[in-house]
Amino acid sequence: MISISRLLCDAVGPGDFLRYGVQDHAAERQRPIVVWNCTARCNLRCVHCYSNAGDHDPATILNTEEAKAFIRDLSAFQIPVILFSGGEPLLREDIFELARFAKAHELRTVLSTNGTLISKEIADKIRHAGFTEVGISLDGIGRQNDRFRGKDGAYQAALQGIRNCIALGLRVSLRFTITRDTFTQIPDIFDLVEREGIQRLCFYHLVYTGRASQLRTKGLSHSQTRQVIDLICDRTLDLHHRGLPVEVLTVDNHADGVYLYLKQKRKNTARAQKVLALLRANGGNNSGIRIAAVDPSGDVHPDQFWHHYSLGNVRQRSFSDIWLDMSDPLMRGLKARKGLLKGRCVKCHYLDLCNGNLRVRAEAVFGDIWAEDPACYLTDEEIGLAHEE
Repeated sequence: MISISRLLCDAVGPGDFLRYGVQDHAAERQRPIVVWNCTARCNLRCVHCYSNAGDHDPATILNTEEAKAFIRDLSAFQIPVILFSGGEPLLREDIFELARFAKAHELRTVLSTNGTLISKEIADKIRHAGFTEVGISLDGIGRQNDRFRGKDGAYQAALQGIRNCIALGLRVSLRFTITRDTFTQIPDIFDLVEREGIQRLCFYHLVYTGRASQLRTKGLSHSQTRQVIDLICDRTLDLHHRGLPVEVLTVDNHADGVYLYLKQKRKNTARAQKVLALLRANGGNNSGIRIAAVDPSGDVHPDQFWHHYSLGNVRQRSFSDIWLDMSDPLMRGLKARKGLLKGRCVKCHYLDLCNGNLRVRAEAVFGDIWAEDPACYLTDEEIGLAHEE
């Protein structure tokens, strides 16, 4: 994640201790955020769903006691956050029992939901279960969102879910995926966030996995991406200047951080040095390092987009044993990837800031895990290649 509001405005968010705190990069001491796709069931049919969620859970889904054993191990391993995701996690009958169990084991819990099932009663259960944040996805206003999410009325239901959460004092994070069909909605999304009092706004770059593997033609061009990031930066600064404390982030493209740094370097040397220090502390893409995913059946993945590659299963081995096992070639490579990267990444002057970006997107487009990320929109001149030549 790139915190636009932190880099541009020095606005500190609740999760900044994870992004910019002092990190011990020794592999044996890594403690990742864990995205737990606790169910494969969903009431929507989003065109970009990375987990291919549908009507049924697999027969191998972790039951309540197995899930508690998994959570207990996460606590002993001292992971910083467990994010309950799906599918739609609110369709899992024991979701609140498991969230309370995680909280009792001193884990910070986050809920990632489409928001359509959050009635006033459910919002109250979310609050009492101890979730510190509720991430709710919208991909446009009104019918635009409903088309993208495959169900009429999804927008209004999600908006009511947002309102029900805010009314109870829950911190809401709105998630938005940037595609050619949705990016024109970004100004309206900013207006919605301000109008509804939403505290956090995350813009996700498109990743071609799951159902989104069919959406390569829906990705933005590099010039469009630059325009979108400029817009997000301008609107973030406007909110800050008007005293509106909205945390704004971009996700799944660490080229954004380098782009912001280069813009500040041209404008303001003092600000540029602060941005550079924060990006170095962040370390770039952390798939297989400080983020992990576990699917409904208990298979462990380097992040939520790697469902096609299992590192092991928590029924057979503890999560901590799987995560620290360097015998797996992908896990070993992700933790020390710089010597494996190809293409423009090899000579990029800012590799330490992005860490090669998203490997699963390179695999989806080029069939090579270590190829350059096709979503990197920085020019050869910007990353120092033109100068070397």
